[in-house]
Amino acid sequence: TLHVPFRMVKRGGRKEMQLPEGTSQLRRTDNTLVKALARAFRWKKMLESGEFATIAELAEQEGIATSYLTRVLRLTLLAPKIVEAIMDGSQGPEVTLARVLEPFAVQWDEQRASLR
Repeated sequence: TLHVPFRMVKRGGRKEMQLPEGTSQLRRTDNTLVKALARAFRWKKMLESGEFATIAELAEQEGIATSYLTRVLRLTLLAPKIVEAIMDGSQGPEVTLARVLEPFAVQWDEQRASLR
C-alpha cells in the first residue's frame, strides 16, 4: 500500500490536487487568469487608442456589463512580477480570478504581499 498525502481544492471551477509543503508540483497555467489578463490589456489598448471613447461604449460593444469590464480592466494595474507568474503558471493556488478581481492595493509590493 502506498500512502500519498494530498487534498483536492476547487480552482477556477475545476478540482485540482494540492500536494503538501515541500513537494514539487508541475507548473500549470490557469487559462482563466491568462484569458482575463489578455482581455484586460486588449481593452486597455482599445481605450488608449481612441477606438472607444468610454468604458460604457466598449462594454456595450463587447456585450458585457460595465462593472465586469472595469474589474477586469484593473488587472492591467497588477505588478509585472504577478503578471509574469500568472503567465508561466507559478502564481500559486491562492491566486485565482475571483481573488484578483477583488479590490487590491495599487503599490506593487503590497499586491505581492497580499497574494502570498
